[in-house]
Amino acid sequence: MILVTGSTGFIGNALIRRLAELGEKNLRACSRKSDAIFPVGINSVLIESVSNTTDWQDALKQVDVVIHTVARVHRLNDKSKNPLSAFRETNVDATINLAKQAVSAGVKRFVFISSVKVNGESTSDKAFTAFDIPAPLDPYGISKHEAEQGLLAFAKDTGLEVVIIRPPLVYGPNVRANFLRLMRLMKWGVPLPFSAIDNRRSMVAIDNLVDLLITCTVHPSAAGQIFMVSDECDVSTPGLLHMIADSMGKKSILFPVPASILAGTAAFVGKSGEANRLLNSLQVDIAHTKSTLGWQPVVNLQESIRTTVEHFLKFQ
Repeated sequence: MILVTGSTGFIGNALIRRLAELGEKNLRACSRKSDAIFPVGINSVLIESVSNTTDWQDALKQVDVVIHTVARVHRLNDKSKNPLSAFRETNVDATINLAKQAVSAGVKRFVFISSVKVNGESTSDKAFTAFDIPAPLDPYGISKHEAEQGLLAFAKDTGLEVVIIRPPLVYGPNVRANFLRLMRLMKWGVPLPFSAIDNRRSMVAIDNLVDLLITCTVHPSAAGQIFMVSDECDVSTPGLLHMIADSMGKKSILFPVPASILAGTAAFVGKSGEANRLLNSLQVDIAHTKSTLGWQPVVNLQESIRTTVEHFLKFQ
């Protein structure tokens, strides 16, 4: 039996639907929404809140593999008085609580979705790998790193097979946050000051991430490993905007402004984080993932952006 937490979230829902398409019969969806709708035949369990005291006993019955997608993610205008503490509650404490109960229930493998932010915020001359010394800078990245450390230490003591995946930006139909904002700007024909930006960003299509997660549920060499994942086709910010506009049948309107001026302006208005994701490079190396698992991305960047844009246009 496979248990997927966060089954109504962006990643969890795509994962549940793909497993159902593949004919997986021993599948349980875990959600905090009582009105959640899943494919026919999917067993579901309601978990109203996820914390360090959550009782997972019913959800974990007869489960062999847990794929944990629940996380506190970045929020615009976060009002938390102590953001790091808030991230730790969900991303660290609640995760370790689930892992402990999973071991007690006889679960063999625990697949954890972490983040490339464990490695850091940007790259220059070398892509991030799973073997780099972690250098998280923001509360989200720090909490994900601490969760990884807790899981790996727990695995040593119990024999639980922990698998960690560190994705960069995940996109696809129903994507939110920054990618959604970029699509809206392209649809509206808003001129953007990015034509002079010469960066490279790794991203991962939801179909590629889901395929890797499924591979990690069964592959014997996945146990105890940390894997980077991407579409293996990095793109610049202007390149991405051109691809989005092309998929809409539009022409992107970009003009040049030096990156230093954009970064300074963003810092002045308190938007350095958003600016960094548009101006800086962040590349990941998936050679270890490919060689260890015999895995390859199943869809390419252009195809996935087109699918994402088509879905956006259909429902906007």
